[in-house]
This record gives sequence, C-alpha cells and structure tokens, in this order.
Amino acid sequence: MRLKYTVCLLAIMALLPTSAVLAQSSEMSFFITSRGPGDGARLDGLPGADLHCTALAAAATNANRPWRAYLSTTAQDDQPAVNARDRIGTGPWKNANGVVVAQNVDDLHSNNNKLNKENSLTEKGAMVNGRGDTPNQHDILTGSTIDGRASTNLEDTTCGNWTSNDEDGSAFVGHHDRQGGGSAPTSWNSSHPSRGCSQENLEATGGNGLFYCFLPN
Repeated sequence: MRLKYTVCLLAIMALLPTSAVLAQSSEMSFFITSRGPGDGARLDGLPGADLHCTALAAAATNANRPWRAYLSTTAQDDQPAVNARDRIGTGPWKNANGVVVAQNVDDLHSNNNKLNKENSLTEKGAMVNGRGDTPNQHDILTGSTIDGRASTNLEDTTCGNWTSNDEDGSAFVGHHDRQGGGSAPTSWNSSHPSRGCSQENLEATGGNGLFYCFLPN
C-alpha cells in the first residue's frame, strides 16, 4: 500500500511544473520577479509593487500570502522616506530551491549573504539572465543604498517613488549576478543609477524592470 502511494505521489509530482514543486516544498520567502509590470519603473508605488510580488508568488505556490517588494522611497511632500530593509521582516529567507540566502536583515546587508546569480532565483525557481547572457537583465530595481536605506541625494533615485516611466529620472539598481559596471559593481542592491525610467531605458542598460520580493515573517 505504501509503495502504491509513493508511486502515485511521484506520478502527480511529475505532472506539476518543477518550479511549483520547488516553491511549495521549500517554503520560499525570497525571489526576483520573473517579469516586471512592463511599464518601466512605474510600479504604482510601493502598494503596486507589493501586489505584483504577491500575485507572482501566489501563481507559483498556490498560497495567498502578502509579500513585500524590496524597494525604498524618498521623502516627498508630507510623506517620510521608506527604507527597503524595514519592509521585509526579520528573516531568515529562502529561495525557491530552499537555500537560505540570508539569516536576518544585517546578514542580508553584509558580505555573508548568499545572493548571487545561482541563488537569486525567480518565483518559478529559474535563474535570471546576467552579464554575458542575451539579453543581460542583471539590473534589479531597489532605489536603495548598499545598507538598504533610501538615499538622501537630491537627485531622483526611485523614479518618482516608483510612479514614473519617463525618459528622464533614475533609480538605483543592484546586480543580482554581483558583476558589471558602476560604482559598486558587485553590490546586489546598489550598483549604479538607471539611465531613465522607461521600459526601453531599463532594457537598454541591462535590466527589465525586475525587483526583489521578500515574505515578511
């Protein structure tokens, strides 16, 4: 009877997408979006970005839980700045393969984290194109400094707090593959500013409007 049950279970798993099996079995709590909304850095602010994370995760895991985008916003009008590091819970966080990429917030923003091309997977358990791939999509939107906080620069670092898809403006991006150009090429969250906020701008400089998502805990 037990053998029969095992055979049936294996048959069912074989029919499921590998990514779904991985995501459900590993208690995934971190991923890079497999796609952006498609409108450059216009994400409808933090609420829109969070909803995008949640929708992608729900489709991959069949679990409806509220996810948070790893994005900072700068102070505007009467709204205070928001730090990406303050939005994502306390950790630890696992990718779709069950690998713990960071134990806690401090670990995440240290040299001890396990973020790289092989571990910074999408919600489907797939690797994102990096430098040397065609097309290169290693620029990941964050709007953050290396320590995960909003910038205090006067220049735009968040594409209007994730509401702009203009040719002008800019957003800080990190390199998920930990290589490339910019002032901090090996930084996963703050390598250089983007060249504009439109989808075309992001793609032309090595991105695709992708961002990191974390499950707060």
